Amino acid sequence: MRRTKPEKRELIPDVRYNSTVVQNLIHHIMRRGKMSLATRLVYDALDMASQKSGRPAMDILEQALKNVGPVMEVRPRRVGGATYQVPLEVPSSRRMTLAMRWIINAAKARSGKSFSEKLAAELLDALNNQGAAVRKREETHKMAEANRAFSHYRV
Repeated sequence: MRRTKPEKRELIPDVRYNSTVVQNLIHHIMRRGKMSLATRLVYDALDMASQKSGRPAMDILEQALKNVGPVMEVRPRRVGGATYQVPLEVPSSRRMTLAMRWIINAAKARSGKSFSEKLAAELLDALNNQGAAVRKREETHKMAEANRAFSHYRV
């Protein structure tokens, strides 16, 4: 196990929206160091989502992440010989990370079209509390609710 936690790096905001949230999304989408491709995909997706809904792109992204981010999750805790799934509150940084991960994975799982179109569609679904990413959050909340009896085993 690690002796100390690594310090958090300061993230430079993106060029167009001057937002660290968009930059973080770009980093999550990026594969094999292809930053320009990831940036283009995210900007295209945000533009498409903005055109379809008629709302500013940053509002869409922030509301979608807020709708998908889980409030509670379960973490395994070993007590005696048994492992219990203990429900815990999710810290805000992890909430954002999970929301981004779930939206990206749901967009990848969609069929047909380009990735930017799939990402735009998933963002709009998340904005309206629909889609696979929101379903994932609901499953996580159900799991936490079902294991509420073990909440006294806080990690």
